[in-house]
Amino acid sequence: MSQTPSPSKTQRVFGHYEILSVLGKGGMAEVYRARVLSGPREGWTVALKRLLPALTADPESVSLFSREAQLSKQLHHPNIVTVLDAGELEGIYFIVMELVDGRDLGQILRRCKVRGIPLPLDFAVYLGKVLLEALAYAHAATGPQGEPLGIVHCDVSPSNLFISRVGEIKLGDFGVSRVLVDGKLQEGEVLGKPYYLSPESLLGQVSPEADLWAATVVLYELMTLERPFTGATPDEVFQAIRSRRYRPLRELRPDVPEALEDVVRRAFSERPEDRFTSAESFAQALAPHYDERVGTPLAIAAVVRGLFGASDDAPASTPPVAPTGTSRAE
Repeated sequence: MSQTPSPSKTQRVFGHYEILSVLGKGGMAEVYRARVLSGPREGWTVALKRLLPALTADPESVSLFSREAQLSKQLHHPNIVTVLDAGELEGIYFIVMELVDGRDLGQILRRCKVRGIPLPLDFAVYLGKVLLEALAYAHAATGPQGEPLGIVHCDVSPSNLFISRVGEIKLGDFGVSRVLVDGKLQEGEVLGKPYYLSPESLLGQVSPEADLWAATVVLYELMTLERPFTGATPDEVFQAIRSRRYRPLRELRPDVPEALEDVVRRAFSERPEDRFTSAESFAQALAPHYDERVGTPLAIAAVVRGLFGASDDAPASTPPVAPTGTSRAE
């Protein structure tokens, strides 16, 4: 039986791109480091994401992949991974993105935990604020005619937040994002990683609030290196989320100011109407809790270099390629 040749070995050129190496592979797509061969970006190094050949005959997979490309191309924000190109070539669906040369936040948190080094609070709060500002933009984004896009990311987590070697912070992977039309979620299946789902998401009620809840979980992790809602199985995690059972921040990290704990406590309120009404208002609530002289891109780059070292040979981060629509624990 003949096998499809590996692009990394035989197919070095794909359209206007030269494939240099494989960056990662998941259940839906494979991502390559590639070089632009022609056009206004000639010479650029980019991330080329391609739908797996086996899924090109699956309408649902093609639809999810195409929707990610369509939505992402309309988002232009300094803290969101930029989509440069997308389309279909010789039956292969692809997305070309800027290559974020650095680490994802999940890698950074794991390295901190292994070394027993907590992140500086200013660093943690600044990252949380930037994440919320990116979400505020996505939630309010409009289309070419000024029509609201109604985007909900649905998969906010440390593995989808990238930190470049120069301290740039980028939210990526809108692969499971959903669109609200007239206030209703389109294709409203519960998606995302169990630890970051809101109580309402577990009931299938997904709105921008779901991203705010997930951002709060990320903020909690940034300050404690622990997830607030845990369990041995997804069901146990879901039960912890429903009951909002988590250890107070100051119990894990006494240097967290009470006022900052109050911000997190509000974001985890039992009733949605008691939480922050928007990503923008949440970001504004965090602003007084970090020193702008400490929480800066340059400081973040220095922290990352200190954790990994200039000679660390682990692969650079790029938008993830985990199976779209998974809800497994990571």
